[in-house]
Amino acid sequence: MRTEGGAGPAQPSNGRAASRRRQPMSGSGGPGGRWKMAAARSGAEGDEAVAAAAAAAAGNGDGDPSVPATPGRAQVFAAVVDTFLEKLVTAGSYQRFANCYRCFYKLQPEMTRSIYDQFVSQLQTSIKEEIQEVKEEGNLEVLFNSLDKIVEEAKDHKEPAWRPSGIPEEDVRSAMVPYLLKHRSYLQKVLKEKEEENRKVAESVLAGRDRIAELQQLIQARKLAWQAITKEQRELIRTFREPQ
Repeated sequence: MRTEGGAGPAQPSNGRAASRRRQPMSGSGGPGGRWKMAAARSGAEGDEAVAAAAAAAAGNGDGDPSVPATPGRAQVFAAVVDTFLEKLVTAGSYQRFANCYRCFYKLQPEMTRSIYDQFVSQLQTSIKEEIQEVKEEGNLEVLFNSLDKIVEEAKDHKEPAWRPSGIPEEDVRSAMVPYLLKHRSYLQKVLKEKEEENRKVAESVLAGRDRIAELQQLIQARKLAWQAITKEQRELIRTFREPQ
């Protein structure tokens, strides 16, 4: 792997660089496995990293009154990602990388440094791209903002929040009984409205029947009157015809 004339390391083509950047390194013997073990050993510092990231995000708004004192979850998430990358690079330092490839480092220290820089740069870029894809697919920005809004609105509520008692029957009863009572009140209101509508319809039906009965009586009276008039006309016609 030694280059002629002391030149630097041969740069891979664009296609190989892209494929190597996207392929994860596995195995306990390679640098990827050692980096994972180092990152696992530094996992105890995770809480401190999150706290430091939140403090850093909160500290950014001390001098600017337009930035809220409490950082949003999106800012904390971005700060945590940056802190994680810093911790990851620290865990996989150049010295550890050189120790993994000691023989190659003794032969080509400059090439080892170049490979390490490229590896760290591609690793950070790959992690940032993956996290960005997760944020876009999960719509995390909107969810973080919505959660911040819910938390801000909850600050105005002085009543204690509901907590489960540990007994499923009581928890279900406390959650379902208010809903069922509210639904019963709604049904009773709808029932009263329907009963009132039915009463009005029944009154209109009875009034219609009375009107029909009155019309029938009027028709019968006019029929009798018409029959009486017709009878008188016939008798009158007869009186005119008798002298002949």
